[in-house]
Amino acid sequence: MKYRIAVWAIVGFFIAAGWGVYFARAAKVIPTEPIVYALARLTCPIAIAGSYYPISLYLAIVANMATYALVGVAVEILRRQLGHSR
Repeated sequence: MKYRIAVWAIVGFFIAAGWGVYFARAAKVIPTEPIVYALARLTCPIAIAGSYYPISLYLAIVANMATYALVGVAVEILRRQLGHSR
């Protein structure tokens, strides 16, 4: 179970780092499509707070890792509960 939760946290790291690289490399002259912002907010929930407050990339990565680890805990608990009910 710990391994799976660690995998969830690593996935959260790569998602946040990927968005950080994308927005750093995106052309500032060309406006980003709203669907890109919606997808970023969906996959990286700390981006919602980043719209209102300045958040460093490092904080965003750590927060996203923690969020994904918590989601992983919830999924593992549900998986165990549903596995025992059969």
